[in-house]
Amino acid sequence: MNRFNDLRQKMNSEYRETVQRRYYTVTGENPNEKIMDNLIATGESETFLQKAIQEQGRGHVMDTIMEIQEMHDAVKEMEKNMRELHQVFMDMAVLVQGQGEQLNDIESHVNRANSFVRGGTQQLEVARKHQKNIKKIISAGRQGRGGVG
Repeated sequence: MNRFNDLRQKMNSEYRETVQRRYYTVTGENPNEKIMDNLIATGESETFLQKAIQEQGRGHVMDTIMEIQEMHDAVKEMEKNMRELHQVFMDMAVLVQGQGEQLNDIESHVNRANSFVRGGTQQLEVARKHQKNIKKIISAGRQGRGGVG
């Protein structure tokens, strides 16, 4: 039963919005609650637009309809532009994510290169020590053979 009442309230609300739009389209003003209640209670809401066409002439109503159509087209264009803008941001997000992965790879390579440089520096220090020791041995060997060199 609650679902039925909810549906009924929703339908009434949508109908009130439709009547309000019709009234605004014809008069250019938003109706107050009293006018809305009167239009719905008397059933005039159904004939209101037709009466307006007959009373005000087709030209004015057609102008209003054209204005509404132009606004509708403008809204559609804005929606299209918003979708395109959304797509641009989605593409940028993918690019930024890809760049993040590339930065992580670069950082990994820099850390690895740093490790190699440290290892190379240590090996150079060991090589210098070996070189000094070899020079000492050669120098001691020459001195041991009588200083001929």
